[in-house]
Amino acid sequence: MFWKRKNKKDVSFEEILLDSSNLPSFNQGRMEGKKELPITSYNVGVVAVLFVLIALWFLSKLFLLQITQGAEFRDISENNSLDETVIIAERGVVYDRNGELLAWNEPDKDGAYSFPVRAYTDRNGLGQLIGYVSYPLKDKRGFYYRTEYIGRNGVESSFNELLSGKNGQQLIETDALGEVIGEHIVEQPKSGKELTLSLDVRLSEAMHDIIATSTAQSGSRSGAAAIMDIHTGEIIAMTSYPSYDPEVMADGDDIDLIAQYNTDERFPFLNKVLAGVYTPGSIVKPFVAYAALVEDVISPNKIIVSTGEIVIPNPYNPNNPSVFRDWRAHGKMTMKEAIAFSSNVYFYIIGGGFRDQEGLGIMKINTYFSLFGFGERTNVDLANEQSGTVPNPDWKREHFDDDWRLGDTYFTSIGQYGWQVTPLQMLVAYGGLANGGKFFVPHVEKGKVGEYREVALDPWALDIVREGMHMTTYYAGGTARSLEKDYVKIAAKSGTAELDSAKSRLNTWAAGFWPYEDPQYSFVVLMENAPYSNSLGGTTLAGDIMDWIHENAPEYLEITEDLTE
Repeated sequence: MFWKRKNKKDVSFEEILLDSSNLPSFNQGRMEGKKELPITSYNVGVVAVLFVLIALWFLSKLFLLQITQGAEFRDISENNSLDETVIIAERGVVYDRNGELLAWNEPDKDGAYSFPVRAYTDRNGLGQLIGYVSYPLKDKRGFYYRTEYIGRNGVESSFNELLSGKNGQQLIETDALGEVIGEHIVEQPKSGKELTLSLDVRLSEAMHDIIATSTAQSGSRSGAAAIMDIHTGEIIAMTSYPSYDPEVMADGDDIDLIAQYNTDERFPFLNKVLAGVYTPGSIVKPFVAYAALVEDVISPNKIIVSTGEIVIPNPYNPNNPSVFRDWRAHGKMTMKEAIAFSSNVYFYIIGGGFRDQEGLGIMKINTYFSLFGFGERTNVDLANEQSGTVPNPDWKREHFDDDWRLGDTYFTSIGQYGWQVTPLQMLVAYGGLANGGKFFVPHVEKGKVGEYREVALDPWALDIVREGMHMTTYYAGGTARSLEKDYVKIAAKSGTAELDSAKSRLNTWAAGFWPYEDPQYSFVVLMENAPYSNSLGGTTLAGDIMDWIHENAPEYLEITEDLTE
């Protein structure tokens, strides 16, 4: 075999002549005296084997890369070399009517997001109004499966399309090690549009803080308040207590605080101005009075006497008559005084009738309540608005499978029984009383004159109702004397709605408009679910709010031009 060495060795002629005597004479630098041997078959074989093994290794790797895993490595190569990704567009900025920032964008300091995060004002009581966003999200491989901010609640939700921008696209080039070596923008992102709200956040925060303080003192569960420009439908101020921090909700990191929000029985996520429904009590009385005047049920100067109750005989059991009580015995009164005193007896009688005095009856009452917009959404440009309930015979039959009775009409006439309204409905209705019959779709965009439904209200009847509301704030025995101010004349109506038969809990309201001589703004204040012994009613809070306006925002006490003329 060629790889086996032979033991026999031939001696050449040159080796015989090479001896020690002539060896030193050779030039060794030129390789003289060196013996040149031929390459053996063994060495050739070893080299050949090595070359074959190397070739086989290369062929196996080539087979692995090209055949076995060719498609996989091709995809990896393509992904590693050039990747298309989204550039998240910045969301539009939100301002209040005075240019104060309410929602804007900031770089993510923690580095968790590769796009700007949302920042919100620290002012109190604006969570439900502003809302918050959910951020774009990536999967575990770093690819976006949600590429948009999603507005949650409030303005962020209702104006999501306006505030949302248009995302861009870019190509990212990487080397074989995954290092970015170049970025190429294919399409520039477009930021969302700015939004300027009609709301004054100074005033909204002041209302929130007044409600928060009074709630703690009175034991009320929660509260809400709002002010509207009656000539444009712009909501000037709005708050709901308690509220929440929009930034906490957007970030989602404070799990404990979010859990508190979710379990809070006062419902901090609920915008009580438009999504809460409450028993209104006596703030419906001006609308009943207007209906009685227009329908010629009673003269405004006719005197009715309240002894503190009216008694309706029971034909089936004379010893058990039905007694309908007033909150106090008011004595003699005309319609204006009945509004100012908030007499239940007077409105029982003009609502349902008593002895020789005709009443409106439930069907006419419902017609006028519908005229003023109760039981229907106002279509405000914020989400989750509720419609409420106006009790009537069909409603009672549907919910209680029972007939309508005179007592039901009595209680409906004073805002009790099955009534449920939103504060926003009252805000718009009182705006219609103030401006002569324009019922605006309320909105939160600055400078916009909203759509409105115009009703030909009777000026004579309106004047009587308005004067009765003005007497409520200055007349002896008026139920809203805390709104008697020397810097502005206010027309108002108080309301106290009992929530249980034991009279242990109630809602207290104040609603009205100002200035009395030339109305510009309507307002509503609600203290919800307060103890019966509570002395801090809605009118007290409304008075505190007016004092704050007088001291800090007197521009709202000035008469402005009617933009709808």
